[in-house]
Amino acid sequence: MWMKRFLFTGPESTGKTYLAKAVAQAYGAIWSPEYARFYLSRLGRPYEESDLLNIAKGQLQWEAIWSQQAHKMIFCDTSMLVMQVWSEFKYGRCHPWISEQLTKHTYDMYFLCGTDITWEDDPLREHPEERERLYEIYLAKLKQLGVPFVEVRGAKEERIAHCKMYIDQLMKADMEDNW
Repeated sequence: MWMKRFLFTGPESTGKTYLAKAVAQAYGAIWSPEYARFYLSRLGRPYEESDLLNIAKGQLQWEAIWSQQAHKMIFCDTSMLVMQVWSEFKYGRCHPWISEQLTKHTYDMYFLCGTDITWEDDPLREHPEERERLYEIYLAKLKQLGVPFVEVRGAKEERIAHCKMYIDQLMKADMEDNW
């Protein structure tokens, strides 16, 4: 049985979690949450560079677990792309394992969430003033990886409709190819 994997990515506070949940719900599908939020909320201290590798491994484990319950599609809130961008942005380097997983663990469609929505304050978020700069880094990385991606902007409902349009197109083309 084939399964399509969709990723929501981008800077902090750009609606990744909201979109992953909402779009999954629209399709009656499974979504895989962001492991970093779970990990950091239980850490009991400020995170360090070494924590990023643990978060990356946890993210892939969670995605694998949620994928076992999925049927035809899964929507993922974050990935190794976020781990690599954040590691390089914050520490100037990235663990080789994360970079390796980024190229091994790909998705059928990447949705790059834009910065045109209001920043929501959260104790786990760090750089409201750097969102646009980070967005440009994500955009460059996606182009460099050569993966299929769509930039998603606008109000919440516009974003959902935009994502659904691309998902429907991809699913329709895949079904036609499998006939």
